[in-house]
Amino acid sequence: MKYQLAQINVARMKGLSIDDPEMKDFRDNTDRVNELAETSPGFIWRDSIDTEAPKEPNVLNDEQVLINISVWEDVASLRNFTYKTFHSEFIKRQKEWFQKYGTAHYVLWWIEAGQFPSEKEAIKRLDYLEEHGASEQGFTFRQIFERPE
Repeated sequence: MKYQLAQINVARMKGLSIDDPEMKDFRDNTDRVNELAETSPGFIWRDSIDTEAPKEPNVLNDEQVLINISVWEDVASLRNFTYKTFHSEFIKRQKEWFQKYGTAHYVLWWIEAGQFPSEKEAIKRLDYLEEHGASEQGFTFRQIFERPE
């Protein structure tokens, strides 16, 4: 069986919504970052929002929270995108746009190839990491668990 890497990143905006003025620079660059992710080596899938559809609340039912879920071939590809591309500029500036979100704001885990996580499943993984620490259920770049054999 083959496995790929899933990730969720959760952030609480300083603004009440993505349309607030303090979110402008973030909002104006989101498409650029998403396009960069989608064309990066190792990218498989991301949970994208249909901007034409009526907006539905996220699984946390919190308009102030942004949730990003994606799937990658491996840890190295996600790490490269996260820290060695234009995306790293967003990480450096995150305090301009976002409040602290718990002790864990992202989690990585292995999923069967061809599977794609739901928001609900991904949030459960994040909660598990926050409550129990890194494990095969969910881990971070600081403490990676190897791909299942």
